[in-house]
Amino acid sequence: MLKRILWLFVVLAVAAATVATVFYFRVNAPYRGYTAPGLYLEIPQGSGSMTIGERLVAAGVVRDMVTYRIALYLSGRARHLQAGEYRFEHAMTPFQVIDKIARGDVIVITVTFPEGLSIAEMSRIFESHHLGKAAAFVAAARDPGLIRELDPAATDLEGYLFPDTYPLSLRVDAPQLIRLMVARFMHAFPADLRQKAAERNLSVRQAVTLASIVEKETGRADERPLVAAVYVNRLRIGMPLQCDPTIIYALQRAGTYTGDLKREDLALNSPYNTYRFPGLPPGPIASPGRASLEAAVNPSTAEYIYFVSRNDGSHAFAKTLDEHNKNVYEFQVKYFRDRRAAKAAAAGASEETGRQ
Repeated sequence: MLKRILWLFVVLAVAAATVATVFYFRVNAPYRGYTAPGLYLEIPQGSGSMTIGERLVAAGVVRDMVTYRIALYLSGRARHLQAGEYRFEHAMTPFQVIDKIARGDVIVITVTFPEGLSIAEMSRIFESHHLGKAAAFVAAARDPGLIRELDPAATDLEGYLFPDTYPLSLRVDAPQLIRLMVARFMHAFPADLRQKAAERNLSVRQAVTLASIVEKETGRADERPLVAAVYVNRLRIGMPLQCDPTIIYALQRAGTYTGDLKREDLALNSPYNTYRFPGLPPGPIASPGRASLEAAVNPSTAEYIYFVSRNDGSHAFAKTLDEHNKNVYEFQVKYFRDRRAAKAAAAGASEETGRQ
């Protein structure tokens, strides 16, 4: 009888050791039960550890629930598993899978919003990254509540969506992204810059509006304070800003902009037409970057009133209308006349070569 009992214990011990050995290898062996090159798996918010395990097993990421339970217990990370969308591409041990989810190593895409874009233009970037419809982005940006304390007059978030590169989860929606962009604006336009704006008798809205104009007029860092100075000087002497980007913005809002600003557009009856209406336009026309925000509240002390493009990304600045007219002739009239002449000469030479 005693021998039978001892034999039974031996058998049970061997069986237990065999099972332990099997599961030891299973929890430490890489596994890949899906055939696709890559597998996307979403873990919904609020999912418990067992629900997560069931999803992993069903997707072929982990072999079975017993293996998952053992690995989870041994890892001690049951309370650290995070919701999100994950991508699996190769065989992984259960420990590696659990570690990935515990770290929240979710799929991240980077979305870049360049400086100088309007809400409408940003919405198209949002949609192009398959984060949602452009209309959803525009709708979320219509709520000015996020900047109400800074700008009580705001009717939307134009100018307050900070241009930057954002690492985003595929699960982010338009309202979440909008909140993130406004928070980034708050960081880029902190209390010290707002104080400098106040010292210049500029409200936050006026400072951001001026910064948005600077952003649209030049992409050169060294010119931003000079462009800001031109508009500050025009405001000081009561001269209309005469800023083309503000008219273009008005035309875009009306859906009538064709890509070319025509002479008749200068008569547009819009408060954004800074040729007809003095002072700053009603609000920002784009989202300015940090450098333009700084230039708006720290403009150059130069006495320039005019500037014109040199057609190479830079501008020629002038203090008097006479100087400005000379610059216009040099960089606009003569420049384009010479280009047309050179083009015509090249075409003539080509025809002559063809006849020979």
